Amino acid sequence: MRPVPHALVAIAAAGLLCSAAQAQQAAPPGTAACPALLQHSFPRLQDEQPQALCQYGGRVLLVVNTASYCGFTPQYKGLEALYSRYKDRGLVVLGFPSNDFAQEKGSNKDIADFCENTFGVKFPMFGASHVRGAEANAMFKQLAAQTGVAPRWNFYKYLVGRDGRVLANYGSTTAPDDKALVQAVETALATR
Repeated sequence: MRPVPHALVAIAAAGLLCSAAQAQQAAPPGTAACPALLQHSFPRLQDEQPQALCQYGGRVLLVVNTASYCGFTPQYKGLEALYSRYKDRGLVVLGFPSNDFAQEKGSNKDIADFCENTFGVKFPMFGASHVRGAEANAMFKQLAAQTGVAPRWNFYKYLVGRDGRVLANYGSTTAPDDKALVQAVETALATR
């Protein structure tokens, strides 16, 4: 066996380093730090512009499927209050309107106008999509996979930690000001 000249080893190593650097440059920025749950983009409700969820990486999330014509629709007010109270500490409420339970009608613009004009919703909302079953959007498929539970009705809630893992899930009857939910949010916010 002939020894390989050191110059060839150095050239090969440099080529590998260059390839690794090129691969890192080709990867989307922030992907490595963005949890798998957030590696999606959805249209913003108000103008249908794509929004990368990675922008919420490192924050505590309360992900909620919503509907405009449901007995739980007044929870929008409580969700907005929770968001306003804790957003400066790192909480983001993410709303996903859905007609999976036949209680969401109209266009995304209609839904956006209703949420803003009726309840003053300022937390991020995304275009209407499916949240359960084979047609569920990618995020809700992952939420169901992590918890073993898909939304059973409108205003089902998933509390997600800063690391992108689901900490708890809450049924529709759990109001946004529920003591156990608020305590869980505070605990998640205190965790770095």
